[in-house]
Amino acid sequence: MQDEYRTVAHAGVHETEVNRSRFLCALAPAATEQEAQDFIASVRKEHADATHNCWAYVIGADASVQKASDDGEPGGTAGVPMLQMLLRRDMRYVVAVVTRYYGGVKLGAGGLIRAYGGAVGEALDTLGTLTRRRFRLATVTVDHQRAGKVQNDLHSTGRAVRDVRYGEEVTIEIGLPDADVDAFRAWLADATAGTAGFELGGEAYGDA
Repeated sequence: MQDEYRTVAHAGVHETEVNRSRFLCALAPAATEQEAQDFIASVRKEHADATHNCWAYVIGADASVQKASDDGEPGGTAGVPMLQMLLRRDMRYVVAVVTRYYGGVKLGAGGLIRAYGGAVGEALDTLGTLTRRRFRLATVTVDHQRAGKVQNDLHSTGRAVRDVRYGEEVTIEIGLPDADVDAFRAWLADATAGTAGFELGGEAYGDA
């Protein structure tokens, strides 16, 4: 698994103009290929009168799914430069649609490549990105007497508490960077006089 990747925090649109052609870049997070395709369909519907609705998306922390479309622009001048910009910026789980309203001036292949790639780059800069880091899920079980102090200590040291469940014991789910697991285990034993349970789970990604 990748240690980290970047994505967009929320959907948004950024507009640029090149030689009288309007380029509207719509960006959105997409957890699955279906979500990316649904977003593309919604933008196409909204801008059905546009000259072109070119798109690109990258799904998977390791960029396992990469697709792009020129939507009628000369081959390789729109979707590919958009995809390359997403990859160059380490973007994952993201979809970009650049809508072009033709302004009457031909841009040529080089101009199109710069315009489409540039529209995505500017949109990323304007809308902002998030970094998500890989961590291990872990479960801490502790008695009710010590639970409050453990939770306070977790919050004060900036640990990511994902869930707390109250039963016979208190179960606290947290996220830990791999490198911190041994130190955390030692701290927990010390903080609870060895009474807390600690179990490592799978891997996930969270906001850095």
